[in-house]
Amino acid sequence: MRRNTRILTACVAAGMALAGLTAVTTSAYADNASGLAACKHFSNDIPPVRVIGPSHPAGSTAPQISLAGRLAAPASIHGSFAAGKVTIGFNRVPGAKAYRVWRNAQSVAWISDWGQASLSAVDSAPCRNGKYTVVAMANELGADSSYGQLSGAYRLEDSGSLASYRIPAGTTYSFTISSYNDPGQTASGYTAGLGKCAVDTRVIPWGTRFYVDGYGYCYAADIGTWIQGNIVDIWLPGSQADNWGMQKRTITIK
Repeated sequence: MRRNTRILTACVAAGMALAGLTAVTTSAYADNASGLAACKHFSNDIPPVRVIGPSHPAGSTAPQISLAGRLAAPASIHGSFAAGKVTIGFNRVPGAKAYRVWRNAQSVAWISDWGQASLSAVDSAPCRNGKYTVVAMANELGADSSYGQLSGAYRLEDSGSLASYRIPAGTTYSFTISSYNDPGQTASGYTAGLGKCAVDTRVIPWGTRFYVDGYGYCYAADIGTWIQGNIVDIWLPGSQADNWGMQKRTITIK
């Protein structure tokens, strides 16, 4: 059973910025993000009821994903909220030709590097405690090989500033774990495969590494229309995804 529950990100034209989630602001919160609406899931789809099945391990064990050899993640990421918008800045990465900025895995901006004095993006539709991720790209073709390492998450605080956000290592959750086997690119630009997992980025930010009991290691790098709340979609090849079904598992943040 193949389920097309992911949003795949293909090549996007240079300079393209996609519309974000609707936010609510008032003049009383012109420089304070506490008045923003809560972040919504990117999809309006209501996931169907899927019954938790018998517990059994995957047929394959997911390894730790290596990002060695890719461009480094942009450093000195900073930002502030004012007049209903968030302006995000970051340092240039040597060798990068472009950058992408996401908020909760939704595209905010694609920035071409033509030697401008500084690099920045504007999110005109922020949401409360939205989490931003930035990646450098070796070229503007949009293939897996062009994407560097994902930055850590930076959360929009109620004060209006961006702050580094990370779930503490060792934190455990009891999550529902589904599975998929779709090929091609994930929403983050990497090629789908064993060890790359889809998450609700409002709960687990992209770039988070964690361990799923009975599966192995996960690198949060994808999203899905049915992946809402405390659920993770693991990637398994072919019929192994069908055989996994829906299981309740412990995940441990690394």
